[in-house]
Amino acid sequence: MGSKLHALLVTATLALGSASALAANECSVGKTLKADRLTVATGNPAYPPWVMNDAPESGEGFEAAVAFAVAERMGFDQSSVDWVRTSFDEAIQPGAKDFDFNLQQYSIKPERLEVVDFSEPYYTTTIAVVVREDSAAADTEATASSLKKLKYGAAAGTSSQPFLENVLQPEQATLLYDDNADVVAAISANQIDAIVFDLPSALFVSAVQLEGGKLVGQFPVENNEAPDNFGLLMAKDSLLKECVDEAIKSLHEDGTLKDLESKWLADATGAPVIDMDK
Repeated sequence: MGSKLHALLVTATLALGSASALAANECSVGKTLKADRLTVATGNPAYPPWVMNDAPESGEGFEAAVAFAVAERMGFDQSSVDWVRTSFDEAIQPGAKDFDFNLQQYSIKPERLEVVDFSEPYYTTTIAVVVREDSAAADTEATASSLKKLKYGAAAGTSSQPFLENVLQPEQATLLYDDNADVVAAISANQIDAIVFDLPSALFVSAVQLEGGKLVGQFPVENNEAPDNFGLLMAKDSLLKECVDEAIKSLHEDGTLKDLESKWLADATGAPVIDMDK
C-alpha cells in the first residue's frame, strides 16, 4: 500500500506541475507576436552588466537574466525566446513593435506612458560611489563611516547634491561644479576623492568617462530619495501587459529579482551594498 500511495502522490504532483505550466502558457496564448514564442528586444549593441558580451541569448547579464526569468514565469523556456535589436529611441516611439517587450534600462515616466506601456518595475536605481582606482580612496571600505571621510564633488542642482547633504553627510564640505563633466574633470585632476551617481550612470562614468574609474559600492535602495524605476517596454495597450506584470510580481515576491541584482549589479560590477550601520 505504501508504494501505491507514493505512486499516487507522484502522479498528483506531476499533474499539478503540468497544470501550473499550462496556466502560465494560457496567460499569453494569442497575445505574443508569434504563436508559442516570446520576442524580446535589447539594444544594438547591448552593454554589460545589463547584457554580457553583447549576447542576450546566453542569459548572462542582469537584463538578459531578467528577460529569461520573466519568460519562464510566462511559460516559455529559453529555446522559445527570440531576441531582436532596437535603438533606445526607436523602441520608445509610438506605433507597432517588432517585439513583445524590450529591456534597455527604460525609466517609467508619465510622458512615455502616453505612447507605450511599461510593466511593473523590475529594478529601482541605487546611488553608487565612484573613485579613481589609482587613488588612496580606492581602498575605502564600503561602509558609511569610511565613505564620510572622502572629499566629494557634485554638479549643483543635480540629485547628487542633496544626496550627499541629506543622506551621506560627509565630514568635508561638498565642492559644487557647473555640470557633471566638470565633476568628472575634478576627480581626474585629484581635486576631489569621489563622486556619486545613480548606478547606471556610475557604471558609464567609471567605464567610459573616467580613466581608471572604480565603483566602491552602492547604497541600499531605500537611501535613494529620487530613484528611477525601470520597466519592460511594450506597445501601447499591449494585451501581454497583465501577464508580464504577474510574472514580475512573482519574481519580486520569491526574491529572484533581488538575487539577480546581487549577482549582476553588485558582485559582477564590484559594487557591494554599502553597510550604513558601520
